[in-house]
Amino acid sequence: MVESIIRSLLQGARKKTISLSELERAVEGGTSYEEFAGVVNELVKQGILVPKSGSNHKPVALALSYRIIQSKLSADHLQEIENCHFTLHPLIKLDVYYNLPSDEWENDLPYIERINTFLNQNGLPEREATAPEWSYALTGDEKWIDEKGGKRLLDKVGLLKSMKIIALPDPLMLAVNRAVWNDRTSRHLIVENKTPFHWLLDYLRDTSFLSLIYGAGWKVTADILMLDKQLGLKDHEARIYYFGDLDYEGISIWHALSSRRPVIPAVAFYSALLAKPWTKGKETQMCNAEALTHFLSYFSPKEQEDLIRVLQNGGYYPQEGLNRSELGDIWRNTPWN
Repeated sequence: MVESIIRSLLQGARKKTISLSELERAVEGGTSYEEFAGVVNELVKQGILVPKSGSNHKPVALALSYRIIQSKLSADHLQEIENCHFTLHPLIKLDVYYNLPSDEWENDLPYIERINTFLNQNGLPEREATAPEWSYALTGDEKWIDEKGGKRLLDKVGLLKSMKIIALPDPLMLAVNRAVWNDRTSRHLIVENKTPFHWLLDYLRDTSFLSLIYGAGWKVTADILMLDKQLGLKDHEARIYYFGDLDYEGISIWHALSSRRPVIPAVAFYSALLAKPWTKGKETQMCNAEALTHFLSYFSPKEQEDLIRVLQNGGYYPQEGLNRSELGDIWRNTPWN
């Protein structure tokens, strides 16, 4: 551990010399002088450090400054990679490390050795599993692949695709109206933003809708696949409505969502928004022409013209343009057929 710290310090050094005090500061705390001096003198034997001036006059003496021989550091680093080519599992590719900093190799090596142990004992996975499952199997840390650089490391050594990592959608965030649980046709309303979700939640029991779903922007485009599974819906005709911001992004979210399963724009909410003043502020959003054309087909010619004009002028209608009571009145009183 002490040697790797000192090696990393030397590899990153911008000067050709380093003082003893700099070396000591790098490892201070919990390291005995004897261990420290042993590592420094070993680096001297390897030709990586060359004593330059003075002595600290201790029983195990060290020079007060050293010259750094960078070529020796690089040679050791490359030789270690070369040796590992012959000792690690043949599926582990190391070529990328010849062109990477040596400290990246040293940081990755402990994980590469664990991967090597896994492959020697089990071979390549025969089944698919989630990133946390494989993370735990490889390193004992379920967050390693997704949160601690494991995905990038597996890609560097050529194993990312072979590990058969699958992504599961997050649970769908929804509230359920049990009063209509037995209806043969189930209605579901997805709202893009958190505030309208909480406002509408107060009115759920007064509607014919089985669920109110928090879309969380683009997140729902993946999570919607969990709807039937979470509610246990069988032999049901599910009718899903979507209400988001009236801007290019909100329309694109609805369009992407409707490609996963049939989803209808909640026209009654949108029509009420179109009667309100619009807001400036979405000039940088990109228009998905296919999404916009599909979305507009649900509206009257007048509403289409109004919305196009607003969008082309960099405007939009936020969901919050309708207050709590307006949302509740529309949801309860619209014939959702």
